[in-house]
Amino acid sequence: MTHQKRGKRYFGDSQADIRDEILRYSQLNEYLVQHFADAICACGSNTFRLALDDNEGAAVRICTQCKSEHAIGDSEDFLDDASLEECECPCGSEAFEITIGVSLYDGSEDIKWLYLGCRCPKCGLTAVYGDWKNEFIGYKEFLARV
Repeated sequence: MTHQKRGKRYFGDSQADIRDEILRYSQLNEYLVQHFADAICACGSNTFRLALDDNEGAAVRICTQCKSEHAIGDSEDFLDDASLEECECPCGSEAFEITIGVSLYDGSEDIKWLYLGCRCPKCGLTAVYGDWKNEFIGYKEFLARV
């Protein structure tokens, strides 16, 4: 299985399928995604619990293996004002593979919009769990912080 629609939702069988979901979502949002980064913990794990506040533009991932917390991108700058809410898949799982996608301003390396996509390893659901305007200068540095 690759990225497939079942009912109103999309499912995939690998983290790569999150990119397809972010691309689909970004086309509807009209800020087309241009660059991606997959979240991987320093311990090597690629599954995380996720807490986010897309009004403040902040997200934190918590490794399911070593329990380390990592602010995603420039989220650390916005955590003081954020009301983070833990995410859960409709199947009840709280573990996700996470991929970030960004849209840039034309002719620039500066971010215009951020997409935070997830895939549930338990059921395969892929979805964009958060998206927001982001004014970070230099997408390469931002994606290195995912």
